[in-house]
Amino acid sequence: MSQHIPLLESFDEVSYLSEPMDAFDDEDDHVPRPKVVPAQQASSSQPTPTADSTVSVTPASSIYMAGETPEAAQATGSRDKQKEGAYNAPISSSVQISEDEGENEDEEPQVATSFERDSMPSSSQKQKAALQDSFTDEGVSRMHKFSLYETATRFYMVGMDLSDTRFRILKIDRTSDTGDLTVSEDDIVYTKREMSQLLDAIDDGNKSSGGLKLKCSAWALLGFIRFTGAYYMLLVTKRSQVAMLGGHYVYQIDGTELISLTTAASSRLKPEKNPEEARYIGILNNLDLSRSFYFSYSYDITQTLQHNIARERKLFSDGYPHRIEQDYNTMFIWNQHLLTPALENLKNPYKWCLPIIHGYVDQAKMSVYGRLVYITIIARRSRFFAGARFLKRGANDLGYVANDVETEQIVSEQITTSFHSAGPYLYSNPNYTSYVQHRGSIPLYWTQESTGVTPKPDIELNLIDPFYSAAALHFDNLFERYGAPIYVLNLIKARERTPRESKLLKEYGDAVNYLNQFLPEDNKIIYKAWDMSRAAKSRDQDVIGTLEEIAGDIIPETGFFRNGDDVESGLQLQNGVARTNCIDCLDRTNAAQFVIGKRALGHQLHALGIIDVTTVEYDTDVVNLFTDMWHDHGDTIAIQYGGSHLVNTMATYRKINQWSSQSRDMVESFKRYYNNSFLDAQRQEAYNLFLGNYIFTQGQPMLWDLSTDYYLHHGDPRQWLSQKRPNYVQWYTPEFLKKREFPPLPQRPMEALSHFDDYWLEYYRPLAVSSFSKIFSFKMNSTLQYLPFRTAHGHPYDLSPFVPRIQHEQGSRERQQPPRPKGVRIHEPSNTVSEYAVDSSPMSKANRAWLNQPHSSERRPPSSGIMKEPAIFELTQDSHLLPTESNKNSKINNISTPMTPSTPSKAQIAQWTLGQLVSDSLNPSVTANEAEEYERYINHPLKVPLVVTSENQIQADSLQAHGSASLDLFEYVNKGAIHDTRLEALAAQNLADYAEFLDVSEEGLTVVSEDYEKKRYKRYRQWLRGKSLFKQRVDP
Repeated sequence: MSQHIPLLESFDEVSYLSEPMDAFDDEDDHVPRPKVVPAQQASSSQPTPTADSTVSVTPASSIYMAGETPEAAQATGSRDKQKEGAYNAPISSSVQISEDEGENEDEEPQVATSFERDSMPSSSQKQKAALQDSFTDEGVSRMHKFSLYETATRFYMVGMDLSDTRFRILKIDRTSDTGDLTVSEDDIVYTKREMSQLLDAIDDGNKSSGGLKLKCSAWALLGFIRFTGAYYMLLVTKRSQVAMLGGHYVYQIDGTELISLTTAASSRLKPEKNPEEARYIGILNNLDLSRSFYFSYSYDITQTLQHNIARERKLFSDGYPHRIEQDYNTMFIWNQHLLTPALENLKNPYKWCLPIIHGYVDQAKMSVYGRLVYITIIARRSRFFAGARFLKRGANDLGYVANDVETEQIVSEQITTSFHSAGPYLYSNPNYTSYVQHRGSIPLYWTQESTGVTPKPDIELNLIDPFYSAAALHFDNLFERYGAPIYVLNLIKARERTPRESKLLKEYGDAVNYLNQFLPEDNKIIYKAWDMSRAAKSRDQDVIGTLEEIAGDIIPETGFFRNGDDVESGLQLQNGVARTNCIDCLDRTNAAQFVIGKRALGHQLHALGIIDVTTVEYDTDVVNLFTDMWHDHGDTIAIQYGGSHLVNTMATYRKINQWSSQSRDMVESFKRYYNNSFLDAQRQEAYNLFLGNYIFTQGQPMLWDLSTDYYLHHGDPRQWLSQKRPNYVQWYTPEFLKKREFPPLPQRPMEALSHFDDYWLEYYRPLAVSSFSKIFSFKMNSTLQYLPFRTAHGHPYDLSPFVPRIQHEQGSRERQQPPRPKGVRIHEPSNTVSEYAVDSSPMSKANRAWLNQPHSSERRPPSSGIMKEPAIFELTQDSHLLPTESNKNSKINNISTPMTPSTPSKAQIAQWTLGQLVSDSLNPSVTANEAEEYERYINHPLKVPLVVTSENQIQADSLQAHGSASLDLFEYVNKGAIHDTRLEALAAQNLADYAEFLDVSEEGLTVVSEDYEKKRYKRYRQWLRGKSLFKQRVDP
C-alpha cells in the first residue's frame, strides 16, 4: 500500500474538511490531499504503477504556498491591463482553438489545448492511464503540452504527456524587485485528478486576489530571456508536423508568445515605462521564429543520425539504458542563450525546455510499386558567427565561419517504423541510411563592406596570418565532428577583370597547403578548386557533367552511414565530409551539393536494395522530387543568409527553361541587393540579441549605439595572454583523425521495447481517433504527384520512379507555349479545299497560319520573304505527322486526297516546330516589308549626321539634294533655331541658378534656415512633411 504524505505544508486560506482519501474516491466531494509514494518505496516496488497510483519521487517542499499579500489583491484589478512583449503574440487561446477547428489538418490541432480541470476521471481517462502504464514509465514519459496559469504573484506551468495521464508542475515568481528569475520545480508526477485538485487548492488560496486564471496554452517552452529589467518567458503556441524519423515527429514553429514575468505593480519594469526595454523587444521582433525553426520532443535533431544511434548503442553497452545527461550539440541550438537561466535554476531543464534548430527540414516519400522509401533533408545552421551576408564573412578568431550549415539527407525504407530491428534488437534497423555534407564561408580573415552603392563590394583580406590559425581551428573542428578525410570543393572564380573572388583563391590554396604539410599522409585535406561560374557561361563545358565526376570521387572517400547489426550484416559508417563553398555559399554551393547528394542517393538506394546500380538518372520521378527538395532547401538557406531566394538554380546550370530562369534570376538579384543594403543591419541586431552575443550591462553602450559588432563575435583580446598558445605544427587533434567505430549491438533487453522508446505512443497514438487525411505519413509529398491522370496514346505507363520521362528541351518548350485552342481536328476532305475546323472557339489568323506550316524536311528555301505555303497533315502508318508534296499540289488544284481524321499530339507538334525552327535558321530570308523598312533606313536624309548646322544655305542644299524626303530633318533643324534674345535670357537664368549652387556656406553640407526657401530644397521640405521621395513629381 502506498503511504500518504502531506504534500502541502501550508496553504494560505486553504483548509481541508476531511481526512485524505483514495485518489479516485468517487463518493467524496471534498478536496483530498494528493497521494505520493516515497522515493525509497517506489524504487523497491517491481510492478508497473497503475492508474490509481502515482509515479513517484521525493515530495515537493511547499512550493505551492500561495503567500499572497494584500498588495497582490490590489494588483489583480490592473493585471489584465499590463502590456507584455508582443512577440508574434497570438490571440486568446479560446479564440484560437475555435478558429483552428475547421482548419485542422494534423492529427493534433495546430494550437495547443489547455488542461481540463475536472475532479472525476472519465472511463476514457482511466483507459488511457492504464494503457500509458502498460507502454511506458517515467524513463520515457515526456511532456508534450503545457498550460500556463497565473495568480497575482505567481505563474504555474502544468506540463502534460502525450496521453494526458501524467502531469508535472512548475512555479515561477512574479514579484522579484530586481527582476531575477525564481523558479521552483516539482519532482512529483501527478495523475489528472490530482493535478485538478492541486489547481483547485491554489485557486481557493488566492480567491482574495483574483484566484487562478488560465493565461495560455503552449506546445513547448523555449526558455527565459531578459533585456534591461525583468525576465520574459518564450512559448511555442503553434506548430506543424514536417518530418517523422523512427516514429518521432519533427515540428516547425508556427507561432510564439513572449510573456513578461512581472506584475502590474512593478511599474518600473513595464516596457512602456522603459523605452530601452521596448526598443529591445522591437529588435527581437525582427527575428521571425515562425520561419524555419524546428524542434522535436523525442529525437535529437541537433545531431546526425549516425551520432544518435551510436550514442544510444553505447549507453546500452555501458549499462545506462536512459541518458543521464543530454548530449545536444550546442553549436546548432539557437535558443541556447534562453536555456542558460533554465540550466541554472532547474534540476531537469530539458524536461521543461526544448532546444530548437534553425535551417530547413523537409520529408517526402517515394513509391516503388507500393514499396515506400522516405527521403528526409535536415539542414542545421550554426549559431556561431551567424549573421547576414555582407556583415558576416570569412571566419572569426575562434575558427567559426559564416553561413556554416550542416545538411543531412536520410533515406529510409518504411518496412518498420522504429530504429529497432525485429527481436527486438535495439537501434539496429538496417533500413536507415544517411549522408552528411557541410557548407561554410572560406575560413580566412576577409570582409566585404556593403555601402549600398554597388551590389558587389570589394573583398578585403584584413589580416594576413602566416600560420592560418582560423583555418586550423576550423578544420580541427570539422575533424572532430566528421572525422577524416575532408574533401574541400572550392567553387570561387579564378579569373576576373577586377580581382575580387580570385584574391581568396590563392590565399585559400596556400592555407590548405600549409596545414596539409603537418597532417598524416592518409588524412590530408583533399582540395579541389574549380571555377564553376566561368564553366556555366562557357558553351563548351558541361557543368553538371563535371560536378558528377567530382561527386563520383567524393562518395568513395567519405562513405555514407547505413545502420545494421555489424559490418558483416551491412553496417557502414561515414568517415569524413565534403565541404563545399563559393563566395556566398548559396547558389553554386547548393547546385554542387545537390549533385553530390544525388550521387549519395543512388548509393543509399542501392544499399537498401531498391536499385541494382549506384546512380539515378535525371528527369526521373525520384530525381525530380529530390530536385524540388534541394531547391527549397537552397531557397531557405539563401533567404536566411542573403535575404532572397536562389539567384541561380539547377535549371540555370542545366540550361533548361532559360527564358523564365533568367527573368527570375534578375528579380532575385534585385531583392538580394535591396535586403543587403537596407535590412541586413536590423536582422543582424536581432541575431545578436537572440543568440546572446550582446547582453545588456549597466554602463555599457546600447546595442543600437555600437558602431560595429566585431567584438561580439570575436574573442576578448585581453584574455589572449591567459590562454594557451596554439601549436602551429601540430594544429590538429590526433584522436579526431581516427576512423569512427560503432558500438557493438546491445543485448536483447528483458523489458518491453516501450521501456526504452516511446515511438509507439507518439506515432501510432493508441485510443486516439483520427483519419488518413490527417496523418502526416499520408499527407507528405510523394513521387505519385508526377504520375499522369491518364496514359497517352493508350500505351501503358511505367510506374517506376527511376524511368526518365520527357526530354528537357521538348518538355520545357511544351510548358512555355501558351495554351492553344482545344478541339482542333481535321475534317473529311471534299472536292473543295480542306480546312481545319475549331469546335466553337474562333481561330486567330496567327493560329491558322501556324497550323498550315509545312514540315521542316519537306520545306524548300523561300525565294523571297518568309511566306509559308499551306500544308495538309497526312497520317502515315507510323502515326507521324507529315505534309507531303502531293497534298500540297492537290490542295492547290482544289483536289484533296482522302485521309482519316486525327488530332496531332503535343510531342508531334513540338518535334515538327523544332525542325521548322532549325530550317528557318539555316535558310534566312527577308520579307518585302522588312526590305522596304531597311531601304528607308539607309536612304535617310544625310544619313543622320552627328553635327547639324542651322545655316540656311546648307539646309537649302540638303533639301535640293534629297527633295521632299528631307522634310522631317528640315523640321527638326528649324526647331533648334531659337532667337538670340531668348537664348540670352535662358543663359542668364541658368547662370543665376549655377551661381546659387556654387554659393556654399562655411558649414559645408549643413542645411540652415536660410536655405529652407531655396528651390533645390523643395523636395527635402516635402519629405520632412512625410511625403515619400518616390511619389514626388519631378519638375521639368
